[in-house]
Amino acid sequence: MIVFEEVIAQRTGIPMRQVKNTVELLEEGATIPFISRYRKEHTGSLDEVQISDIRDALNQLKELQKRQEYILKIIDEQEKLTPELKRKIEECLDPVQLEDIYLPYKPKRKTRATVARDRGLEPLAKILVKQQEMNIEKAASAYLNEEVESEEDALQGARDIIAEWINENSRSRKTVRYHFDRSAVISSKMLKGKEEEGAKFKDYFEFGEPLKKCPGHRIMAMRRGEQEGFLKLSVQPELLPVTDALEEQWVKSPYDVGQQVAEAVKDAYKRLMQPSIENEYKALYKEKADQEAIKVFA
Repeated sequence: MIVFEEVIAQRTGIPMRQVKNTVELLEEGATIPFISRYRKEHTGSLDEVQISDIRDALNQLKELQKRQEYILKIIDEQEKLTPELKRKIEECLDPVQLEDIYLPYKPKRKTRATVARDRGLEPLAKILVKQQEMNIEKAASAYLNEEVESEEDALQGARDIIAEWINENSRSRKTVRYHFDRSAVISSKMLKGKEEEGAKFKDYFEFGEPLKKCPGHRIMAMRRGEQEGFLKLSVQPELLPVTDALEEQWVKSPYDVGQQVAEAVKDAYKRLMQPSIENEYKALYKEKADQEAIKVFA
């Protein structure tokens, strides 16, 4: 159970007593201007910005707690909720990390990996990921059936399952985010045939800039261009450092079996991890740009 006041005090640097009293007033329905002007004795004379910070942190923690409760319910229904996993979820205060914990248990739509499992290829994936020296074609031949017609079909299905494991691995997702934080570039390109109609976005027809250096007003302009159908926007780090880092985690053999895992790593990143984490960073920087705009116009 999250103790809201403790976490808010840690995050804002505001003393616990002031946070507790302010939370009580907010929960009673008092507005920020009212609290700031008429309840100074309760808040220790916090200003509107500090009270807003407490309110925002409180709302974020409430949403996080709701999400924790939902995730615990779903995993419990699957009969996979161990005491250790329950504690890990309840103690997680980062929404991104919480989703990473949940990902392996999240109900799945039909994917390439679920199709491969239905075809009986998960045991082959488990054999390959151990990366012991073997004849991979011979290993794959044991899994041929009406739906798996060739050794390559079997290996492809096994790689699809391994790619899903990589995508759902918290350490691997943390590695990808590290590279997004460090070197992601936000770029925009004009959509074909939109030169005249989208002339007001001409500065962004062929544009790229390190994401962490891109000011909020520029991000908002590119997003408007994308929403209005003139620009294609992407956020990506350099490819090779990411896949090299992931291969270092997953590829343990110089033999053919290691090459199978290396192929699964590249597929996991390009097809599964990069698109989802790109969306995550687009949303994160949109929120930052929105906050910058609020401060400018406040």
